Amino acid sequence: MFKALARLWRYLVAWLTGKVEQLEDPEVLLDQARREMQETLARNRERAIQAITQKNILQAEVEKLERTVRDLERKAELALQHGKRDLALQLIREKKAQEGALQSMRASLQQAIETVESIKLAIRRQEEEVRVKTAQALAMKARWKQAQIQNAINKALEGITIENLESVWSAAEQRIQRAEAEAAARQEMAAQSLQGRLAALQDAQLDYEAEQELARIEQRLGLRPAEATTTSAVEESDALRELEELERKLQATQRGDTSATNGT
Repeated sequence: MFKALARLWRYLVAWLTGKVEQLEDPEVLLDQARREMQETLARNRERAIQAITQKNILQAEVEKLERTVRDLERKAELALQHGKRDLALQLIREKKAQEGALQSMRASLQQAIETVESIKLAIRRQEEEVRVKTAQALAMKARWKQAQIQNAINKALEGITIENLESVWSAAEQRIQRAEAEAAARQEMAAQSLQGRLAALQDAQLDYEAEQELARIEQRLGLRPAEATTTSAVEESDALRELEELERKLQATQRGDTSATNGT
């Protein structure tokens, strides 16, 4: 009755303070049940100690009364030996009265012993039940924690839909593809620029070689006068110097473009 009233009072307090959900938490309920079992066990142990104490007191009284009966019998025998029959009779009567009390007390002691043994057995069983329930409470707490974690994970996953994932993946893929295309375009422009310069250089080289070949043919055929040949040689020397200058410029420009591309 007291426990029921206590639970009702705690529920009312929790309801007034807005903590009903906390009060109904399985972990809180299990801890409360475990404390109540341990408190009940402690009270029963105290009752068992009191019962054993009373049994021990009763045992001591029985042993004391047994000594009294033996002492009265010994005194009665001694009185008879001294010819005091009336005293011996009085001692025997007292012994009979004490034996009646002793018989009743022995019955009470036997009952007390049986009661104490049953109490000890009940305490052992209750202790075992408390151990089992404590282990079960720990297992149930673990299950409760796992359920809470699983629910939290499920709630988190509910907010992540396939559509959101697909849009994120698609946006990321598009940015990567755009960056790759831009890098390829820059590389292509750099290659085309270099190839164009190399092609121009090759064209100039071909023109120079063709001009030399044509001059040799004209000179062999006698179609080019000596001064013209001299002039042509001078022009050829100038063309070679100009070509070398162009090559140096192209090489310098190529190194600059390569450095800019690497820096990018």
